[in-house]
Amino acid sequence: MIAHPPCTYLAASGARWWADRQIEQANALRFVNALLRASIGRIAIENPVGRLSTVYRKPDQIIQPWQFGHGETKATCLWLKGLPLLTPTNIVAGREARVHRMSESPNRWRDRSRTLQGIADAMAQQWGEPME
Repeated sequence: MIAHPPCTYLAASGARWWADRQIEQANALRFVNALLRASIGRIAIENPVGRLSTVYRKPDQIIQPWQFGHGETKATCLWLKGLPLLTPTNIVAGREARVHRMSESPNRWRDRSRTLQGIADAMAQQWGEPME
């Protein structure tokens, strides 16, 4: 399972609102905990830097889009069970903070949370085959 639980109440970028959203955050953490407890041998949980690092544990790996063919920055944490670390596939120049600088819009939340194709391809290629 490669899980991308909603980061709305977990990402450090929203920390200033955590005090007012404790119930929502507790529900989000329960959801992630259920994912982590699934009786599946190989699990990857993807989420930005945030509450999971302090409530659950530090991530096994933090990846960046520029390691997978996209010239931008967006730290993405991976918590892994039964999977190897993701190996960078196409390190490129450019370190634009596009996601961080994204202007307000009705779809900003969706655009900020999008998994970039290079990362998705690496996950599929490196974790999609049966492991011995």
